[in-house]
Amino acid sequence: MSNEGFINVEGGRIWYQIVGDNRDAIPLITLHGGPGSSHLGMEPLAEALGSKRPVIMYDQLGCGQSDRPDDASLWTIERFVRELAALRDALGLKKVHILGHSWGTMLLADYLLTQPEGVASAIFSSPCLSVTRWIEDADRYRKELPEDVQVVLSECEANGTTDSEAYQNAEKVYMQKYLCRVERSEEEKARRKAAFGEAVYNYMWGPSEFHATGTLRDYDQTDRLHEITVPSLFTCGFYDEASPASTEYYHSLIAGSEFHVYPNSSHSPIVEEPEAYFRTVEAFLRKHE
Repeated sequence: MSNEGFINVEGGRIWYQIVGDNRDAIPLITLHGGPGSSHLGMEPLAEALGSKRPVIMYDQLGCGQSDRPDDASLWTIERFVRELAALRDALGLKKVHILGHSWGTMLLADYLLTQPEGVASAIFSSPCLSVTRWIEDADRYRKELPEDVQVVLSECEANGTTDSEAYQNAEKVYMQKYLCRVERSEEEKARRKAAFGEAVYNYMWGPSEFHATGTLRDYDQTDRLHEITVPSLFTCGFYDEASPASTEYYHSLIAGSEFHVYPNSSHSPIVEEPEAYFRTVEAFLRKHE
């Protein structure tokens, strides 16, 4: 079973979809990456777990099927936190699990720090909870790329030509190693491109995964993670741009949290090692029903 619709939030309407109708299990809300990447990255999870529990996907404002207002004042993490609260309220989700991926873990952390009621567990999938650490990891990874690729990246960033074809081609080399190691179909690439909220991504993050120039560039919640008390799981891929070392460090800051590495994945274990990903997520959720 699947149902979908729109919810009015601050700045416009957001689209949501609920997959599955097992009312005996606690629903799972998914927070997609980006900012601006849309719910499409969460579809495999909803398909895999929807028979076991309701899985709620939604497009955050500015991407996918949600409204895309031309108003940069809306692109704050605080507003995205209020958006998540509005989603729960509108759908009457009194008790939930929440899984955030990548940027979604920033949103998840900041939401949990508002001390919301009824969160049974939290999953931080390939987390970015300190942009300083993220960029340090990325700089180390970049040094492992071919020399000519490194030169193009550095020159374009210095010259302000990160929108050039040369930069985008060099960026793809990085992404094939640390973002997703399986090839997506042309149809899937086209769907993701159409759904991508480029304005939000560029404003909040920057021109590429490893060059943070936007409003999130100073984001760091590591000094407050100890305030999170809900059962938490931290996961990443062995080759993840959200490095195992950084992910394990965040895990160490939340008492009683768990940590898991997918050995053959980068930043997209949901498609790189799907069976292991779904099994790990569902086992953790069951433990905290």
